[in-house]
Amino acid sequence: MACSSAAPHLCSPPPRILGSEQGRRHRSSRAPSVALPSSAAALRGAPSPLRSTARLPPSPVLPRCLHVGGSKKSRVIRARLDGSRRQNFRTIDESVAFGINRGQLRCFSCFQGHRRNRYSLRRCEPSVFSDKSSLPCQKLLSGRKTAIQCAALGPEEPHVASTTWSEGILEKQGLPFWDPEAENTELDGFLSSPLPTHPKLHRGQLKNGLRYIILPNKTPPNRFEAHMEVHVGSIDEEDDEQGIAHMIEHVAFLGSKKREKLLGTGARSNAYTDFHHTVFHIHSPTSTKDSDEDLLPFVLDALNEIAFCPKFLSSRVEKERRAILSELQMMNTIEYRVDCQLLQHLHSENKLSQRFPIGLEEQIQKWDPDKIRKFHERWYYPANATLYLVGDIDDISKTVQQIEAVFGRALAEKEAPPVQTQSAFGAMASFLVPKLPGGLAGSLTSEKSSFSFDQTKLAKKERQAVRPPVQHKWSLPGLGHNAKPPEIFQHELIQNFSINMFCKVPVNPVRTYGDLRNVLMKRIFLSALHFRINTRYKSSNPPFTSIELDHSDSGREGCTVTTLTVTAEPQNWHSAIKVAVHEVRRLKEFGVTKGELTRYMDALIKDSEQLAAMIDSVPSVDNLDFIMESDALDHTVMDQLQGYESLLAVAETVTLTEVNTVGAEVLEFISDFGKPTAPLPAAIVACVPKKVHIDGIGDADFAINPQEITDAIAAGLEEPIHPEPELEVPKQLISPSQLEELKLQRKPSFVSLSKDEHILKVFDKETGITQCRLSNGIPVNYKITKNEARVGVMRLIVGGGRATETSESKGAVVVGVRTLSEGGCVGNFSREQVELFCVNNLINCSLESTEEFICMEFRFTLRDNGMRAAFQLLHMVLEHSVWLEDAFDRAKQLYLSYYRSIPKSLERSTAHKLMLAMLNGDERFVEPTPESLQKLTPQIVKDAVMGQFASNNMEVSIVGDFTEDEIEACILDYLGTVRATSFNSEQFIAPITFGPFPSDMHFQQVHLKDTDERACAYIAGPAPNRWGFTVEGKDLFHAIKCSTPDDEQPNADKLVSLEKKDVNIRSHPLFFGITLGLLAEIINSRLFTTVRDSLGLTYDVSFELSLFDRLELGWYVISVTSTPSKVHRAVDACKSVLRGLHNNKIAQRELERAKRTLLMRHEAESKSNAYWLGLLAHLQAPSIARKGISCIKDLTLLYDIATVEDIYLAYEHLKVDDSSLFACVGVAGAQASEDNSDDEPDVGHQGITPIGRGLSTMTRPTT
Repeated sequence: MACSSAAPHLCSPPPRILGSEQGRRHRSSRAPSVALPSSAAALRGAPSPLRSTARLPPSPVLPRCLHVGGSKKSRVIRARLDGSRRQNFRTIDESVAFGINRGQLRCFSCFQGHRRNRYSLRRCEPSVFSDKSSLPCQKLLSGRKTAIQCAALGPEEPHVASTTWSEGILEKQGLPFWDPEAENTELDGFLSSPLPTHPKLHRGQLKNGLRYIILPNKTPPNRFEAHMEVHVGSIDEEDDEQGIAHMIEHVAFLGSKKREKLLGTGARSNAYTDFHHTVFHIHSPTSTKDSDEDLLPFVLDALNEIAFCPKFLSSRVEKERRAILSELQMMNTIEYRVDCQLLQHLHSENKLSQRFPIGLEEQIQKWDPDKIRKFHERWYYPANATLYLVGDIDDISKTVQQIEAVFGRALAEKEAPPVQTQSAFGAMASFLVPKLPGGLAGSLTSEKSSFSFDQTKLAKKERQAVRPPVQHKWSLPGLGHNAKPPEIFQHELIQNFSINMFCKVPVNPVRTYGDLRNVLMKRIFLSALHFRINTRYKSSNPPFTSIELDHSDSGREGCTVTTLTVTAEPQNWHSAIKVAVHEVRRLKEFGVTKGELTRYMDALIKDSEQLAAMIDSVPSVDNLDFIMESDALDHTVMDQLQGYESLLAVAETVTLTEVNTVGAEVLEFISDFGKPTAPLPAAIVACVPKKVHIDGIGDADFAINPQEITDAIAAGLEEPIHPEPELEVPKQLISPSQLEELKLQRKPSFVSLSKDEHILKVFDKETGITQCRLSNGIPVNYKITKNEARVGVMRLIVGGGRATETSESKGAVVVGVRTLSEGGCVGNFSREQVELFCVNNLINCSLESTEEFICMEFRFTLRDNGMRAAFQLLHMVLEHSVWLEDAFDRAKQLYLSYYRSIPKSLERSTAHKLMLAMLNGDERFVEPTPESLQKLTPQIVKDAVMGQFASNNMEVSIVGDFTEDEIEACILDYLGTVRATSFNSEQFIAPITFGPFPSDMHFQQVHLKDTDERACAYIAGPAPNRWGFTVEGKDLFHAIKCSTPDDEQPNADKLVSLEKKDVNIRSHPLFFGITLGLLAEIINSRLFTTVRDSLGLTYDVSFELSLFDRLELGWYVISVTSTPSKVHRAVDACKSVLRGLHNNKIAQRELERAKRTLLMRHEAESKSNAYWLGLLAHLQAPSIARKGISCIKDLTLLYDIATVEDIYLAYEHLKVDDSSLFACVGVAGAQASEDNSDDEPDVGHQGITPIGRGLSTMTRPTT
């Protein structure tokens, strides 16, 4: 949805200055910025209230289909060079995103990228989005049908989508000779049989021991992923080497000349380090743009140099030493320190608690090149590495030959370290390293292999089975009375109360149908818990902010960890714990109901089926991540279709009793806490603030002790419990009779798009886009595409947003939108019914506000009327929204808490101060103040939001794998029957101005008292909007017309293109969007080269543009992190780069590299439905008259024909002089000024800080 500085997405809510600290997740070639949060973005990265996340272990079934959420504990264990990870190819709710995300098993902070990952204000969206149709039946592999009954719904549930009985059960009702004992024997045999293996996966090993894995995959076309995974990490470091694996990663990667030569080819590269692995990866085209030269050999050669032949030059070592020390300070946020505390207590018995990849500062400062080289010689050799190749690879034999040619002689004569003998911890080896079957032959029956090596010679070069032993203390039953008291970590920068209860058990590899069945039953059970907590307390003000249950495998930590995380306002901590353990105990004692079993079984199967249908459109990087993670966990690797078929096969064997038995075992460490028979919690850790804000009193000390926590858990377990009642779930939100009545009343139809011509629809053949307009005034754009099989997405954009807020209604729009989503009710349907309706129809819905717009997005399946269900929900929101006072109270309290937490964060407080200075104190672009929030009423926020929901102020865009008849029927039935209303297009919007000059607001500082030193800075200034308008009201296209020489002619190649397309870039509406995007890429490259690489003043610097669409302004921001002693020099260096483009002219090669980057990004993203939604946005918006179909059709051509002169023409309209530029420096440390209140939000009421093992044991990107 957001537009990055790199590409004019022509779309939707533009990027703010500064995105959430989650950042974007696609791969990048430069370091990410620490994002500056805007008001709307501020809460997207924060935990949503009442959001219980039932996360589960990675499964070999589907790369994206059966994993609920992401493991915070797993995200912590790696250091990453890459700026950010790409998003899951399925845009489903983060709280229940079914699938394996390798990114979740790495450094979370390394994902903080250049643009915000747009977390929606999701209180109106469902928790699990799956289909409602009946449970399919599948024959067992023997060919006979199972006798185990499916979870059928009883007659007491008339409103629930019914489920069919198994054909096997129906058959057996007429078979009196049926032998249950024989059937059970058959079932046992089936469950113990191995899962099928991926039919296209090719594994092999060279004579020198290097393992390789190849998977042909056509998405994206003409590109491939090459990852070299060296099986060494921080756990292998000695006491005086802490951080040396990460240092080698930096030096080897950035010191490679062969990698640098790939930069001009459109390839992207990066690296990361975790406990046990160092991974170097390159994403590359299969051939160069101007020739058919095969790039794979060059990519392999670069990886060979990086991994096995690096040059440890003193100059490079010193550069990376400075970078890593800067990185260490930058990432040492309170969130990171909390994560370290959690990991240290969870793994207190082994080295995992002492070997975070970032390392120790005092050791990093001492190592010389010889010390680093010796560690490399000890661990970096072919037999201790695995090469993964996934992508558009047609000839496997040729690829194997290329691998052998490059790596075959690598260290062939070098004596590798001897194999360690199996120790008492040998069983753990399968959990600690990506594992191939024993002797590389054990279970490769159906996976293609080509091993060519001498086993006798290989023995000396095999990687160690255990390096070194990692011994875990398991949470075993019968030890509950020996539980350790809760640990308490208290710090002045912690925002809110949180508690984590951990249970640790060995990983159970999923290799048989029985293993898969066990995973499925756990997921059903925990999905029920998630939904109960996520909905039960939303009709009242709950005592907690969020409750999450995470159950996930970690190949990096070598264990499966179950975590109950409860966050709350500090004054509510006792009640929050009681509620959490009470719900867990209730589910454990009574189990899931028949309706829940059917609902979530059906949901998982339908989601799996949906992914199987997309088997040919799964991106290579997702397949590769899945394979690497499955290998690490010793899971069988299956493709999406095999996963779906295997899931069907085991689903029929699942019974309600078994689901409740298996699920109860997962929760026993909580539900039976304190009993002698209970599993021993691995750790209980509470992270708490030192001060708490009390209304009417102010700040007071927050006191808590371990016994109070234990007593609160016991109190929750003693609360009386009752069985879960079945909910009535609507099959439809609008019945057929109601629809017919609406159609008779409203008479929906398509009308002419133009007053001059009677054209009801406009179809553009080149882009496949259709534009139409309904009789009630709603414009609609849609595109039919096969990019994502049987899936669709829809976006409603309503013009106005926060810009319409007045001095009397500051914060009304953002609080109003949150209120609407907090309530979640439509018509006569409760929030619970609406959420379950979405679950049954595989709908994901989100609602958010920006400075310019209110947006509502849907993702839906095309199966079983899923699209009609999504349109029904949109109709009900537009026509029958319900505004609840308690939802308003929760929304207001959430923003109040967030505002008061700003001074606790160095980045947020620095950004907040900069925004207020640059925009002259305009509150519409920052978080609403407590004073503004107190003035709001339910009626004020309702009027502020619903006043914008007028039919002539909306635009709806839909993209998906539907037919013309299907989509137009839904448009007419559910959008055409929306009441016609009118929006006052002349509505007054208060002027937006930048701060005056001269003023002491142009340079400011923020001081934050902290035990550790850190520093950051933001530099910002005005820019035009995407369409060439400035805040002064100027139309820059007039200036361009006057400054363009009449005799200027393009070169011959460009002339051909211009004649063919009839495009003149300087008169094209997208001129500024294109040229400023290219300029941003160039400036980013120069910032990295100068400020980070040459001067060593920072680890992380970036330039970002925010180009609005409707508002006539934009701005740029440079974000830089540093140390307190270097931050002011870093700011000066950034300014010099920004202003130095005239003295240091842009070279043609710089422009060509920027073009390749953006064109490659456009090509990759154009395969997703969500990207096309952004392209379609504002196509018919009267307030954005310059957006037209040519902006989409000419996009790639405009990039291609842009010249250096065009870039400079756009650069002239970035204001970089002293009178226009604003800067704010933030410094944290023990010597920071006590005066931290001037121009800052009032501190006191604690806000929301993500707590969990999500940031520790990892470092940030280097490139």
